Amino acid sequence: MAMLEVRNLRKEFGQLVAVKDLSFTLQPGDIFGYIGPNGAGKTTTLRMLATLLEPTSGTAIINGVDIVKEPEAARPLIGFMPDFFGLYEGITAYEYLAFFAEAYGIPPAERRQVIENVLELTDLTVKRDANVETLSRGMQQRLCLAKTLLHDPLLLLLDEPASGLDPRARAELKELLKEIGAMGKIVIVSSHILPELSDFCNKIGIIEKGELLLWGDVETILRQLQPAKLLTIRCLDGAEKLVEWLNRQPEIVSTQIVNGAVQAQFVGDDEAQADLLRRLILDGHRIATFTEMTMDLEDVFLRVTKGEVA
Repeated sequence: MAMLEVRNLRKEFGQLVAVKDLSFTLQPGDIFGYIGPNGAGKTTTLRMLATLLEPTSGTAIINGVDIVKEPEAARPLIGFMPDFFGLYEGITAYEYLAFFAEAYGIPPAERRQVIENVLELTDLTVKRDANVETLSRGMQQRLCLAKTLLHDPLLLLLDEPASGLDPRARAELKELLKEIGAMGKIVIVSSHILPELSDFCNKIGIIEKGELLLWGDVETILRQLQPAKLLTIRCLDGAEKLVEWLNRQPEIVSTQIVNGAVQAQFVGDDEAQADLLRRLILDGHRIATFTEMTMDLEDVFLRVTKGEVA
């Protein structure tokens, strides 16, 4: 099975350690959100994985190929989309892709069909004959992604792919990346804008000052950082009476009143949560709202980082 294993990847620039001994493993279908502030080492990591920058030490293995020992063999397995990319003026989207299809060594007999396939996947078929400089920023991002997919790589490295996009273009990009992950590819998406990652990444890594502070399955990380659920309950009979009742329940760890509503730390599964609400109503409390507040990637990021840059 194709997989990516990053082993103690390190990059030094003189006295500066830009990336400190990174290690993680990804499987086909994983979409890995690589999160960190500007200057944390995200782009340096992706450039090493793309074989464009030689590591000081460590390596990565993709589908059994060592990127340091066998970079020429690794490159056909990798698609890299940089933050800033060149688009040649005076050529159409189709011609742009045809140029790179030839550069990737795709046989002439297959080239046309491959180009049509990536145009369809990225929803650019209607723009195939448009000059690249006339495309919107979102369309240009899609075109660069189409170019990155031409040779059908196993690993996609996308550096800040949504930078400069409007909300609709970002939403469309999210759906496209979900589709690519469903095709069984490994996708690493770097970003410092957290909302754009939270909807489609199943794994995340948080890097700061070149050090990978944590990585793993999103749900597992959220459970580790927030073992108790935070319930916000608003009762028409007043918060004090509700707090008194809640503090007698074994599943409630703590309570506080915030803006007239009660926030309660709750330990239990969905069944226990439903049972708590049922008992509240049966005991005569007139519940107006009953909401579970969940941590998001922004909460995780603020919890584990210190706001430092290398």
